[in-house]
Amino acid sequence: MNRKKLAILMAAMLCSKGLQAEEAMNGYIGPEVVVTSSRVGELKKSVTSNITVIDKERIAQSSAKDLGELLAELSVGYIHKYPGTTTAVGIRGFRSDEHGHDLLGKVLVLLDGRRIATGNLAKIATENVERIEIIRGPAAVQYGSAAIGGIVNVITARGHAAPAFSLEQKIGTYAYKQTTATGSGKVGNLDYSGSFSISEMGDYKTGDGKKFRNTGYDDLKRGSLNIGYELVLGHRIGMIYNHFETGKIGSPGYLSLNDLDDYTIQKNRSVDFIYEGATIDKRFSWMTRYYTGQDRYTEYDPVASNPDASFFEDGLPYASNVDYRGAQGQVTFKDGGLKVTAGADWLKYNLESTSDPTTSSYENPAVFVLGSYGLFSDRLFLTGGIRHDDYKVNLPEGIGTSRSTDNVARNVGAAWSINDYFKLRTTYGEGFRIPEAQQLASDYISTWGTHYVGNPNLKPESSKTYEVGVDMKYHGLNGSVTLFTTDFKDKIQTAIISGNSTWVNIAGATVSGLEAGLSWTMNPFGPEWALSPFINYTYLNDYTDNTTGERLLYTPEWTTAAGFSVHDQYGFKGMFNLAYTGKTNVQVWEDWSGRVVTKAGFPVASLSVSKKVFLGHERERGPGVTFSAEVNNLFDRNYEYVRGYPMPGRTLTVGIKADI
Repeated sequence: MNRKKLAILMAAMLCSKGLQAEEAMNGYIGPEVVVTSSRVGELKKSVTSNITVIDKERIAQSSAKDLGELLAELSVGYIHKYPGTTTAVGIRGFRSDEHGHDLLGKVLVLLDGRRIATGNLAKIATENVERIEIIRGPAAVQYGSAAIGGIVNVITARGHAAPAFSLEQKIGTYAYKQTTATGSGKVGNLDYSGSFSISEMGDYKTGDGKKFRNTGYDDLKRGSLNIGYELVLGHRIGMIYNHFETGKIGSPGYLSLNDLDDYTIQKNRSVDFIYEGATIDKRFSWMTRYYTGQDRYTEYDPVASNPDASFFEDGLPYASNVDYRGAQGQVTFKDGGLKVTAGADWLKYNLESTSDPTTSSYENPAVFVLGSYGLFSDRLFLTGGIRHDDYKVNLPEGIGTSRSTDNVARNVGAAWSINDYFKLRTTYGEGFRIPEAQQLASDYISTWGTHYVGNPNLKPESSKTYEVGVDMKYHGLNGSVTLFTTDFKDKIQTAIISGNSTWVNIAGATVSGLEAGLSWTMNPFGPEWALSPFINYTYLNDYTDNTTGERLLYTPEWTTAAGFSVHDQYGFKGMFNLAYTGKTNVQVWEDWSGRVVTKAGFPVASLSVSKKVFLGHERERGPGVTFSAEVNNLFDRNYEYVRGYPMPGRTLTVGIKADI
């Protein structure tokens, strides 16, 4: 698409009133508070970056079973999804790492503002989530390494009303079953919110009717609990526990080489201890946190029958484990239009793998300062920040040594509310990804005879992003358009030097494009009904690998999601969603050739409806029974996020939920 067409598209999306960005992508004016962009609560009108908020109501309307499916439904970037519970998200040409730990990715997934050691979005449930905040673009100043393409911050719900409890049972196509219990409330100074679910599913058929065997799973457990106690007004101590654990999950390989017995067992769990406080006048507020967790992944090949000449030794399990702990502390000062947040983060990862090297560790202390200043009665906000990270990696004696490096990241931005309906914004931000232990410090000979030698002069991968945008909110019409360009450099790549395998920095990539969305909330059938059509759209006009001069792999030129939601005042809710992913250049590995081909674009539609029958006079949180039905892949299309791994054909799920 040339620049003229790009300009026409921008104008059309700004002027159209029949289209709508996701309703949760609210305009900048109003009481909505976000925390991801500054690590403390702030009004959206002061945010200078492109941020999307998916609220609790939108999450509840979705048919998605986890965070990965939710972001796929909304077309928040490019989704890289396998059968089972493995999903990554790509934003602005960069992607989270779904197979290893999050240090390897370039999009960072957070839980309540801290790392969770994985880039696999399928490990995060959505039942006990208050909202999801997504920064498109770098956020290294706030959160450190790997925040190049963007941030996905999942914020756990807190209890705030009278105690309530619900129990839901769903059944569906391919022997799908899920039982979910939720509870929340506030009693005196004690608040709590939690959920627990257990699910299973059998093998599925693809959209063209082919049986994809070994795609089922059993005993998938997800749990979340957020509990807190207000010691005195403005001072709360809390604990957050999250749990993800599987029984056997099929690992089928490519459909063309369908492996019938490989399976994985996975676990991710963590606990946070948090204290939040503030002075009576709110000029000073603070937060301290300590957290610890683990991420476990084991793949089994029980009878050595892999038809795809597996990389792993036949019959032997492959395991990748991460144990982590960290701490955060920050203080915020507010005086008039000035707000400054200063703090420190500390993170320690211990990594263990059955591949070489066997173990490594990673330690990262960091300090940061974030500031904003409101001028002209808060019509103009200026923001800025700086962060310094130290990194130390260690490998066991005999396979490596210890190395250290550091990085400084900066950002600046401005947001100008022209009037009560339009906001202009601009941001410059830096991102980076630190080299891992092997890349910096290894020195060993693998079991297949390759000598790996780390490069102590390796630089972090880095990026510089410039963006400008406009947000609009006018009588139920919400809009947002952002233009961005990213210069990514010092990409880390393997190389053979003097017969040894090592890592070097090479030229990176240039990524630029447009992100847009419109929404319109209206009442065409009277005040009892609300209809909200929407559309989101991302287009990349440049995504070039500066080394090869070719388009980046696994990066579609455009993605979009459109549809509508409807609800009334009597318990009915419905949503239709159509997501489209454009054609994408990928590599072919079924035959181990690695040749590049173009994977065709595809649409995926979903439809969900529910009706709550109230058992009393109280609405929304009152007692009642809700009946629901969901259809995914409504038009039974044969599609695949990853070449060779087609997704299920049309599926139907029905449920019943009792609210007490």
